[in-house]
Amino acid sequence: TKIYAAEAEPLEGFGEAPEIIPIFLVHRPANNIPYATVEEELVGEFVKYSMRDGKEVNFLRRDSEAGQKCCTFQHWVYEKTNGSLLVTDLQGVGMKLTDVGIATLAKGYKGFKGNCSISFIEQFRALHQCNKYCEMMGLKALPTAHQKQRKVAAMKSKTLPSSSAAKKTVPKKAREPRDFISSEH
Repeated sequence: TKIYAAEAEPLEGFGEAPEIIPIFLVHRPANNIPYATVEEELVGEFVKYSMRDGKEVNFLRRDSEAGQKCCTFQHWVYEKTNGSLLVTDLQGVGMKLTDVGIATLAKGYKGFKGNCSISFIEQFRALHQCNKYCEMMGLKALPTAHQKQRKVAAMKSKTLPSSSAAKKTVPKKAREPRDFISSEH
């Protein structure tokens, strides 16, 4: 989030960027549970800006400034990692986020395995709608499923000749003898 903030905050009209607050691991050897995590106390309304499974519609995500900036942060991470990593489960108070999830492609990203399913990346690609902050950051719009289908169909028609075109381009020597009628007989 620090690199994201460094790129986003200087942009005119962007304002404050979301921040993932650090979580510290504490060793307590005299306790029955020897390890615990500690983080900054978040005071205010706790909001889930993105759901772990991407299926639930969250109007605060779409309509609030923090929600839109969280969506932009997801898009930015996705683009910076060439679609290999996605930050999910964004939640917190205002611009301070906590307990986020990470989804990576099956092989991981630079050796890092996420704690969320790869399906979250697929859902993000399908459901993300760019907003004004995505535009400010210069992020490329993600193709919709319909655009992808049209692109694949266009590529197939350009690279695969139709059956009638294939017949026209076959050299005469490759044809079966029954296709040739001798003019001598």
